[in-house]
Order: sequence, then structure tokens, then C-alpha cells
Amino acid sequence: MADQARARKLAKRIAQIVASSLEHEVKDPRISRVTVTDAKITADLRDATVYYTVLGEQLDAEPDFPGAAAALESAKGVLRSRVGQGTGVRFTPTLTFVADTVPDGARRIDELLEQAREADAEVARQATNAQPAGEADPYRTSPEDVPDAEDAADSEAR
Repeated sequence: MADQARARKLAKRIAQIVASSLEHEVKDPRISRVTVTDAKITADLRDATVYYTVLGEQLDAEPDFPGAAAALESAKGVLRSRVGQGTGVRFTPTLTFVADTVPDGARRIDELLEQAREADAEVARQATNAQPAGEADPYRTSPEDVPDAEDAADSEAR
């Protein structure tokens, strides 16, 4: 078992090596839009999981996740050998590629925030001409409205 600090450093180094290799060495056009977002490694340093995301060709285009997954799977051997050369560990970890869901979650949160802003704007628009149902400040009391002790005793005696 390696310590956690070493595992984190190794995972970070693996992510850097894989990203650099994808950019400079692997010539598959299906991975031209792949971005490595994170890497995790098991405590025994035997298996590494590399998280990636795929950008669309244009803003409106849907990214090609199946093509990128196939291309990463076919380049796994080359990438593993690069990781072995770049890290210098005794046993080169096996690589597993997983599509990262963080961008989808962030996009969903942005949509929900936009819906909340629109709802707040609608409430603010409706509140501009609204009138209170009762008095403007129902908790406000004047000194004349507060009964003093003598008035309370008289009303109890009756």
C-alpha cells in the first residue's frame, strides 16, 4: 500500500502524461477534441482511472463520445507504455477511461439557476404594483394601542 500523497501525485502525473500523449503522439482524429479532466489511482497503484470529456466540433454540435471511447480503447497500449516511461514506477498501472459527467452536471446546474433567476424576476415583476392585504406594517403598534395594567384589571373585573 502506497501512502495517499504518493498516490495523488502519481494520479496527477498520469493525467498529465496521458493528456500530452493524446495531444502530441496519438494521431487518431476521433480524439482530437478529447480533454483529460482527472485521474484516480487505486491504493496499491495497480489500476488508474482516467476521466475525460469530449468537446463538440461546434457549440451546437453533439460530441462524439462513442468514437472517442473507441479511439481511447485502441490507444490504451501506447498510452500505458508512455505512462510507464514517464512515471518510473515498478509496475505500470492499467488504464481505464471513463467519460466525465462533471460538464453535464455543471450544464444542468446552469439551467436550474437560469430557471430560478426567471422565477425571481417574475416574482419581482408581480411585486412592483402589489399592495399589502392589511396595514403596511401589521406589527407596528402605537402607544395608545398598548393596554396598561389598570385597563387590563378593569376588563377582568367586569
